[in-house]
Amino acid sequence: MTKKTEQVAERSRSYSNGKLLLTGEYLVLDGATALAVPTKFGQDLVVSTIKEPQLIWGSFTNTGECWFEAVFDLPKLRLVSATFDSNKEGSSEVIAETLQNILQEARNLNPDFLQSETGFVVRTNLTFPRDWGLGTSSTLLNNIAQWANVDAYQLLWNSFSGSGYDIANAQHNSPILYTLEKVNEQFDCAHYKLRRNQKPTVKTVEFNPEFSDQLYFVHLNKKQNSREGIAKYKENKSDIQQEIQRVSEISLEMCAVKSLSDFERLMDEHEQIIFNIIQLETVKERLFSDYDGSIKSLGAWGGDFILATGTPNTINYFKDKGYTTILKYKEMVL
Repeated sequence: MTKKTEQVAERSRSYSNGKLLLTGEYLVLDGATALAVPTKFGQDLVVSTIKEPQLIWGSFTNTGECWFEAVFDLPKLRLVSATFDSNKEGSSEVIAETLQNILQEARNLNPDFLQSETGFVVRTNLTFPRDWGLGTSSTLLNNIAQWANVDAYQLLWNSFSGSGYDIANAQHNSPILYTLEKVNEQFDCAHYKLRRNQKPTVKTVEFNPEFSDQLYFVHLNKKQNSREGIAKYKENKSDIQQEIQRVSEISLEMCAVKSLSDFERLMDEHEQIIFNIIQLETVKERLFSDYDGSIKSLGAWGGDFILATGTPNTINYFKDKGYTTILKYKEMVL
């Protein structure tokens, strides 16, 4: 951020946790209870006020590099300029327009937002690499919701889609059971564009397995587009009420099991259930068929992190396969 501004004293900071979905991928959209954990990694948003009527935005990586900048005129939120350091994920204008849409939706929910006579310098700082898939967007949305003093679930569903479990993780410092519950017609859903007749229910749980030193998170060296996986799921699902019920049970059972073998049994059963619905190879079949432990996809199948059970030799196994980002459970989970 190179633009010179005259700052005044006011400054605020919001922080949101990253997320990992241990159970319930895809099915959480249709009411399955999912087990999700917040990560030790996340993103903050720091706001300073300036005298110029502009919003000057800078997004920074975990190594302190500015990967996106934009300037908007206030109060109209007109995009003045934008720069983006990558050719892989779209143009600076597309990123800027996405941000502009989120800010506009926040203003729709709170008409006083960004209507002051002063302007703002905003800096976001990730504490994890952008390709890890721990919630670059969800942590941003939750931070903006805090800044704008609006409901983060409303902001998510008015801006994008998704179940909202990632917003719940952003807001909670412990593992959660997350369910989108059906509601009757009396519930006010008018402001929810994409999750009508459902409301989020969050229950914090104790999930700190005695065998946590045998749980590893392995990054598959690419970021998965969750929207593609969701589209595939919607294409193939039919009557899945039994699967929704069983996955909900697995989520609860995972919180209670005492042995690694029982946990692995639940992991393997969950993988088979999702395979039967979306008809995509499990990650173990596709990449790690010779691995002795259990492996489960986390979130959209095909990318981001997987959960593997194993021993200290697990690290060497995955490194030999070319996967070098491997975190122990206690290194990842808050």
